[in-house]
Amino acid sequence: MSCLATNRRQWGDWDGLETPRLQATDRTRLVVVEDHKRGSHTVWDCKYHVVWTTKYRYEVLGGDVGQRCRELLREIAQSIERVIYAGSINRDHVHMLIGIPPNVSVSRAVEYMKGKSSHKLLSEYTSLRKRYWGQHLWARGYWVATSGNVTDEVWKRYIEEQKPPLETMTLKLCNRPRGRSIRLSAVT
Repeated sequence: MSCLATNRRQWGDWDGLETPRLQATDRTRLVVVEDHKRGSHTVWDCKYHVVWTTKYRYEVLGGDVGQRCRELLREIAQSIERVIYAGSINRDHVHMLIGIPPNVSVSRAVEYMKGKSSHKLLSEYTSLRKRYWGQHLWARGYWVATSGNVTDEVWKRYIEEQKPPLETMTLKLCNRPRGRSIRLSAVT
């Protein structure tokens, strides 16, 4: 008996049968397949945690500007068929867990989102136009990580915990005698 025949008997005879994956009736496996997106020749699920900041880390994304930024990013993502799974707009930076297809580079997707949102926000708010006279609302870079390193729930929880505090706390140094340690107190 040849080596091939031995291996076929050992692993089972699959002639004429469908692959094991297609025979599976496990409902959890079917749900996972439905969560993936499809292209003409691809099935994909690429999620990225992306963070970018305002230029000079100015805290300009509070109040109406932050709400409008949130709406704009959702509209832009929807117009180019991207899915935002979680997001947070803080005073000086943006967090997103976003799905980007494999035929689009992450840098292109982030460049597009930052460019469109910057243009719209600067055209709608004169206070931003005065502060960012060079037509650049966002800083040049961004931070990105694939969500495969940790589960999506961990990323979503982390992003939701990034909500800014209601009041900003500033720290001041208290007067201290020589030779004593520094004591910090919070001032609200």
